[in-house]
Amino acid sequence: MRKKFMAVILSAALAIGCIGCGSDSSSSLSSSASESKKESTSASSSVDSSSAESSSSAESSSTDDPEIQQVDENDAVQALISNTTGTVTLRVWASESDQEFTQKRLDAFKEKYNQVTFDIELGSCSEADAKDNVLQDVTAAPDVYTFADDQLIELVKGKALQEVQVTYTYNVNEANLPGAVSAASYDGKLYAYPMTADNGYFMYYDSTVFTKDDVKSLDSMIAAAKKADKKIAMNLNSGWYLYSFFKGAGLEAKLGDDGKANVCNWNTGVGPAVAQAIIDYCKDGTFISVDDQTLSTGVIEGKYAAAVSGTWNSAAFKDAMGQGYAACKLPTFTADGKEYQMGSFGGCKLIGVNPYSDYIGWSMLLAEFLTSEESQTLRFKERALGPSNAKAFQSPEVQANEAIVAVTEQSEFATPQIIGSNFWTPSETLGKIFGSGNPDGTDVQTLLDNAVEGITAAAE
Repeated sequence: MRKKFMAVILSAALAIGCIGCGSDSSSSLSSSASESKKESTSASSSVDSSSAESSSSAESSSTDDPEIQQVDENDAVQALISNTTGTVTLRVWASESDQEFTQKRLDAFKEKYNQVTFDIELGSCSEADAKDNVLQDVTAAPDVYTFADDQLIELVKGKALQEVQVTYTYNVNEANLPGAVSAASYDGKLYAYPMTADNGYFMYYDSTVFTKDDVKSLDSMIAAAKKADKKIAMNLNSGWYLYSFFKGAGLEAKLGDDGKANVCNWNTGVGPAVAQAIIDYCKDGTFISVDDQTLSTGVIEGKYAAAVSGTWNSAAFKDAMGQGYAACKLPTFTADGKEYQMGSFGGCKLIGVNPYSDYIGWSMLLAEFLTSEESQTLRFKERALGPSNAKAFQSPEVQANEAIVAVTEQSEFATPQIIGSNFWTPSETLGKIFGSGNPDGTDVQTLLDNAVEGITAAAE
C-alpha cells in the first residue's frame, strides 16, 4: 500500500512539474510548485511534505534493472486530471510519413481524456534528424518527439529526455520486447518508450531453392545455391552489415564509455579467423558482396535467390519471389572450424518526453498512449511497422508477416547501433577488401589492425 501511495504522489509531482526541467529526475521532488508553469499548484503542499521520501523511492528504482513505479490507471490519471486547470498545450514531433497516423492517435487521446481541454500541435521531423534539432535548444523543443534509438545516449547527456520512473497505463519494461527495452535504456535507467522494433536486417530467401534446414547455415545455403546456379547477396561494403560476422563471433565494435571514441577488438582472438572466413566465402563466387541498390535489383530480376536486407524491401521481394518468398533470421557461419550465429545491428524507433515540458505528466501519458499495444497494433495495420510491444507482435496479423517475424527473431542476436562516426569509413574499406576476396593477398591481421586503428581513432 505504501508503494502504491508513493507512486501516486510521484505522479502528482509530475502533474505539477516538480520533476523535469533538465535536472536529474532522481533528485528531490521538493521544488515549489509556485515556481513552475505546470498544470496546477493545488497539490504542492502534499508533494512537498513527501518529497524526501519520494526522492528516496525514485533513487532506489534507478538500478541496473530498474523497477518502474506503476499504479492503478484510474488513480494515476485522476491525479493528473485533478491537478490540471486550464488548457494543456503540447507540441509533438513525428516523421513526415507518420503524420496522418499520429494525428488520428492524438485525436483519440483527446477523446479518451475529454475531461481536460487540450491544444496539441503536431509538427514534422524525421527520426534521423530529431537529435540534432532537439539539442539546438532543448528548452524550445517539443514536449513529445520520436527518434531513432542510436540517438538516445546523446539526448540523455544533453538532458533532453525525461527518465521514465512512473507509468500510468502499462509497464514499459514488461510490455515490450527485451531488445526494445534495452534500446530505450541507458546506464540502467529507462529514458524512452519503444514504438517500433523493425529496424534491422535478416535473410530473405526463395523457398523453391532453399529448405528451412538449408537456411540455418550459410555453408548449407551456399551448397544449395550452387546446385540451383543461384547467388546469395549481402552488402559487405557497409560496416552495418559487416558487423554481423564479428558480432556473431563475440567481438565488439561500439562507442566507448567516454561517448567519444569507439572500442573495437576485431583484430584480437578469433578476429583473424573470422576475416579469413569472410574472404573465403566471397572467393567461392556463390556468396557475393554488392551494394544495396544492386542487391535489390538483383533479387527483383531473379539473379539472387537469397539476400540480406531489411523490412523496407519486403513488398518488392515478395512480388519478385512469388510463392517462394520467405524470410528468416541470419544463418550461422563457420570460422576456423567452429560455427557461429551471425549477429547484427538492430534498431527501434522511440518516443521521448522533454524534461523541460510545461506538462510532464500529460506528456508521459501521451507517450504511453502513442506506444501502447493498441497504438502499435494499429500502426502495423495501417503502416506495416513492426511492433515492439510483445502482445502486439504476437497478433495473427503480425505473425503472418514473414519479414517482421524474421527481424524480430534476429533481434535476439542483435545489439543497438551505438557507434561513433569513425566506424563507418574504415569498416567500409575493410568490407570492400573482403568482398573482393582480398585480391592483394594482404595479411588479414594487418587488414584488421589498420581497420581497428581507424575505427578507434579519437573523435575530432
